[in-house]
Amino acid sequence: MRNIDYNNYFWQDEVIRLRAIQPEDWEGHYINRFDTPARRLLECAVELPPTVSEAKSFAENFSDFSSNRLVFTIENLNGENVGGINLNSIDERNGTFSIGIQIDRDYRGKGFGKRAVQILLKYAFFERRLNKFNDNVLEGNEASAAMLRNVGCIQEGVCRQVFYTNGRYYDSILFGLTKDEYVERYYKGSV
Repeated sequence: MRNIDYNNYFWQDEVIRLRAIQPEDWEGHYINRFDTPARRLLECAVELPPTVSEAKSFAENFSDFSSNRLVFTIENLNGENVGGINLNSIDERNGTFSIGIQIDRDYRGKGFGKRAVQILLKYAFFERRLNKFNDNVLEGNEASAAMLRNVGCIQEGVCRQVFYTNGRYYDSILFGLTKDEYVERYYKGSV
């Protein structure tokens, strides 16, 4: 295949690039399922042991953007897979959506997640005409809460004791960001 010129590519910034998940990405999904603390924070539960067939099925099922859950692989600009992100719970009628993200253990704390979320927010607000990003974070998931605040989300509330894991009930911390808030923060009215 010819070399691709990414200079004007929407799905990247100076550090990362989003691309469609491909069937061969199954291994990254599979390996991440062995990180129980991270998966508990993401899924609010302990998952059953991972299987190769589930990982392959996941990568295959989401490789063509044919569902209401748009799944991407996050790469650094050297082409290394650093995690995954998805746009989900898209409600076109009401203009709402959520984002799910997992950064591979070796790449956490380097800003890749924030950058990937920024790309999806820009897409959702300016290309899909969505108006409100909603997300929740399991009580104790300080890294995700900090990242959401860092991209401009406001803590909107707490649903008390709604997730049971690790022998106790946990709160769900609700965050939100409107398109107007996003524009004000990042574009200062220039859009």
